[in-house]
Amino acid sequence: MKEKLQQILQEAKDALVKVSEERTLEELRVKFLGKKGVVKEFLSQLGSLDVEMRKELGKVANEVKDEIERLIAEAESRIAAIKREAKLKEGVVDVSLPMKTLPVGYPHPLTLVTQKMVSIFQSMGYTVVDGPELEKEEYNFDMLNIPKHHPARDDHDSFYVQDGWLMRTHTSPVQIRTMLNKKPPIAVVVPGRCYRRDAVDATHSHTFHQMEGLVVGEGISFADLKGTLLLWAKLMFGEQTQIRLRPDYFPFTEPSAELAVTCPVCHGPGCPVCKHTGWVELMGCGMVEPTVLKNCGIDPSKYSGFAFGLGIERVAMTVYGIKDIRHFYENDIRLLEQFRA
Repeated sequence: MKEKLQQILQEAKDALVKVSEERTLEELRVKFLGKKGVVKEFLSQLGSLDVEMRKELGKVANEVKDEIERLIAEAESRIAAIKREAKLKEGVVDVSLPMKTLPVGYPHPLTLVTQKMVSIFQSMGYTVVDGPELEKEEYNFDMLNIPKHHPARDDHDSFYVQDGWLMRTHTSPVQIRTMLNKKPPIAVVVPGRCYRRDAVDATHSHTFHQMEGLVVGEGISFADLKGTLLLWAKLMFGEQTQIRLRPDYFPFTEPSAELAVTCPVCHGPGCPVCKHTGWVELMGCGMVEPTVLKNCGIDPSKYSGFAFGLGIERVAMTVYGIKDIRHFYENDIRLLEQFRA
């Protein structure tokens, strides 16, 4: 049995001399000195021997145990030295160097304009709603009273995905979804991304942003529309701002109008932003066409409403004097830095 103890010690020496990782060292510690290790297992077998033999073998077993513990301690020191050397090779942090500050992001101008407009309409009691960008043709055109022969429904004007589905060309489909799911009174605004097959130039993009507004209730009139948009214009561009409404045509509103505001840059005399007219055209608006109300299950003899829609890029270009819509999508840090807090 003494020979077995010597075999255990030799096996431990051979293994511990080669070990170079903490994980392997711990595994060897458990193997030789653990509660179920080989030394404990050997000692458990001494109970069947006579007293003198137990004493003799117990003494040798303890010596073997002490030697293994010494070998483990040496291995720990060796591994610690290896780690220190590796760390020194990597180098140390020079605390005298100035700390590098990570660049701070800036809000996008479209985000700033959207947030401001949403805040204005929320202060008037409007609720913000959203809808899918992949839209049913039924909601995007049919229920908005846009006829089958309308040019906006042509393949070269809209992004069709499959029969009956397209990328929404305006935020107006959310009007339909809202009226189908909510009883009047309704007062909502819908900021969101839209898509059209426009050639990209300084004032057009295939992807752009709109904000839609819809109010439906009893006794809603064109005067309510005018008052709402005048208040919005003053809160958006300044107290001195005035609005101008000219007759226009949209299939989903009647009567319809085009709204312009006094130029936020020159305030009237004329400048390149307003093309020296003193006015900047910003949105289409009008009273909700009774057919649209009927399509959504709302009785037009009892309820009326108004709607408006404007391009967020158009407003941002006017407010910030940006002449090319492409600047919004190029992520040029020189543009974004101008909007730091």
